[in-house]
Amino acid sequence: MDVLELESFLPYRLYRLADAVSREFSRIYKDRHGLTRPEWRTLAGLGQHGSMTATALGEQSAMHKTKVSRAVAELERRRWLTRKPDENDRRIEHLMLTGAGLAAYREMVPLAKAFEQELLAKVSAGERTAITNGLGALKEALGKD
Repeated sequence: MDVLELESFLPYRLYRLADAVSREFSRIYKDRHGLTRPEWRTLAGLGQHGSMTATALGEQSAMHKTKVSRAVAELERRRWLTRKPDENDRRIEHLMLTGAGLAAYREMVPLAKAFEQELLAKVSAGERTAITNGLGALKEALGKD
């Protein structure tokens, strides 16, 4: 019988690495603001784009709609985001950060960038280029934009 060695299987290795990096970064926003990963991804998506629907947030962050819904509810409870019904379709809500949510996002941006720089500083310039090129090539091979 042929056996699949998970530790050398590329999809498994990518998942484990992404999860490890995400968990390491989560310590920053959890310690700072008590945010979960879905809440951080929601905050970051709205901070980057200004206004999004829950569906768009889910697509952008690769989160299931229930996780998006819970994150939106918690950020709304904190008064970090507001919902505005769509003028043409009342089933759709546009989500936006409030002043407090925007302040939290702006505080986190330099911390996120510093985390990324510290992580990348652990590998050589050639390895950084290889990572960037390799991720781009895999993304293109999968037809993802």
